[in-house]
Amino acid sequence: MGILKDKVVIVTGATSGIGWGIAEAFAGEGAAVVAAGRDARRGNEVVKAIEKKGGRASFVPGDLSLVEDNQKLVSETVRAFGGLDIIVMSAGDLGIGSVTDVPLETWHRAVNINFNAVFYLLKYGIPEIQKRGEGAIVIVGSIAAYHVFPNHPAYCASKGALIPLVKQVALDYGPEIRINLIHPAQVDTPLLRNSVKAFDNPESIIQETENRLPLKRLGLPEDIAQAALYLVSEKSSWITGTGFVVDGGFLCT
Repeated sequence: MGILKDKVVIVTGATSGIGWGIAEAFAGEGAAVVAAGRDARRGNEVVKAIEKKGGRASFVPGDLSLVEDNQKLVSETVRAFGGLDIIVMSAGDLGIGSVTDVPLETWHRAVNINFNAVFYLLKYGIPEIQKRGEGAIVIVGSIAAYHVFPNHPAYCASKGALIPLVKQVALDYGPEIRINLIHPAQVDTPLLRNSVKAFDNPESIIQETENRLPLKRLGLPEDIAQAALYLVSEKSSWITGTGFVVDGGFLCT
């Protein structure tokens, strides 16, 4: 019936890209998935796609940079499915602009989505996982935690800050709760496509990126979904507080 049969999972950023891929993959393994995001139309599309394949899902709209929307997400999950076993956080914001040029609101938006929202959902989600006795958490970080990119200070800083936070949570809440990071490189998502729009020839940037990678292709949402499945499954039962790099070899170059 699947490795996540009877598990209840929250997936943030589920209305697009990596989050959508994770939501579908987890539902396909038997989990009841609560998809979270800001776009209600897309959220309902995710639910329909999962239900069409025989899975269980619901959508909770909200802005996870707000404390109250994280509280609502957790409470709605428990109300709908009776508890919470797994959290996967995939929501993200680029915050493009150099330190001297980036508008303050852009900086704060990126930090709030990429870092503060993680803290909020951990704060309100962990107690519900504890009620089940054990569970797992996966946060989608970025290779930007290790390799900086031009005009991405908010993104790089906020993704880098996740590393010690995850280690701290692993220390404080093990052995009942395991928590890990996934650090993707360039995955073919709307977020990536938006990040290259400012260049004169965006498609050439994509092609250059693919050519640079040892595996000669962009990542796909399902590549990250499979890594996330591994990290919440019993196959990774002795892994916590670490970061998995899934980058097509980017950091080798």
